[in-house]
Amino acid sequence: MTGSNTSAPARRGFLKAAAATGAGLAVLVTPNVSRAQTTTLRFQSTWPQRDIFHEFAGDFVRRVNDMAGGRLRLELLAAGAVVGAFQLLDAVSAGTLDGGHGVPAYWFGKNKAFSLFGTSPPWFGDANQLLGWYHYGGGEALYNELLNDLVRVNVVSFMTGPMPTQPLGWFKNAIERPEQIRGLKYRTVGLAADLFAELGAAVVSLPGGEIVPALERGVIDGAEFNNPSSDRVLGFPDVAKNYMIQSFHQRTESFEVLFNKAKFAALPAEHQAIIKFASESASADMSWKLQDRYSRDLIAMAQQQGVQVRQTPRPVLDAQLAAWNRVVQKYEGDASSPAAGPFFKKVCDSQRDWCRRVGSFFLRYEASPVISYNHFFGAR
Repeated sequence: MTGSNTSAPARRGFLKAAAATGAGLAVLVTPNVSRAQTTTLRFQSTWPQRDIFHEFAGDFVRRVNDMAGGRLRLELLAAGAVVGAFQLLDAVSAGTLDGGHGVPAYWFGKNKAFSLFGTSPPWFGDANQLLGWYHYGGGEALYNELLNDLVRVNVVSFMTGPMPTQPLGWFKNAIERPEQIRGLKYRTVGLAADLFAELGAAVVSLPGGEIVPALERGVIDGAEFNNPSSDRVLGFPDVAKNYMIQSFHQRTESFEVLFNKAKFAALPAEHQAIIKFASESASADMSWKLQDRYSRDLIAMAQQQGVQVRQTPRPVLDAQLAAWNRVVQKYEGDASSPAAGPFFKKVCDSQRDWCRRVGSFFLRYEASPVISYNHFFGAR
């Protein structure tokens, strides 16, 4: 009894002290939470507002904003909100924009090697192999060398989002022979522009939002952009009806997320990690989403809009491969050009080493999906 009577006041005193201490902690901690400020970064895509590519940029932005829990926020803007699509790299480097979503091929005017990280020669089996080389085959170090040492832009880059093979494009008349490309006024970007110049085309490089108006006015005779969903919403079926699919001009490509180097370095390590892992998460999600959307839109264009979907004939594909040989040889051998020469060859050598090994593995390791597809669905 005596021990119980004496311990009760002690317990009450302890609880009062603990409560007082907790209140004191609340006074100290709560103002710190309330004073925590949101870091907002302006992030512009290189895509029109209605394009699925801008949606992909938004998927990345949403992941960053959700994971950051209000402490970091990206404000998404469409192409042209601050600068034009082809000016994004310079705007991010200068700090006019804090970040952006684009493709390396858009910067190939600064150095031809940019396109090797985007619209590379078709020695990769698919764009996921391109990203494999980038992350595990030395590509990231080479790209940082290009950004930091050769072009000297103040950006950090994350490659994300493997794209399927891009179509040969949209034409008033179907392309059945390589000779039809000669003299054709044709829109493309990156090394694909050099490829089509080798084939005799008069190449015009335009951002996505300007292609259909140029095709409608006759400024160009044919054009490619990227995929059925983008092409449909941008209005290609309204101005051309021949949609040529399968091509080697842009066999593999991925998106790029850019941030101003100083702005990125000033972020806490956890926010830097969120950006990195959000780019990887969005990359996977995009590769799943496009399976649904691209396939649906290709069918809809054919069945509802009168589009003639045609496979590019083998002679045109063979002519593209021969032209690729000439383009690569030209830029690998031009030692006098700061936009090509030794660095261009170094990247090509690295890619070829990866593709010989990885491409051989998948070609030998996996049964052809054509066999299984035809077995189950060929009769339909």
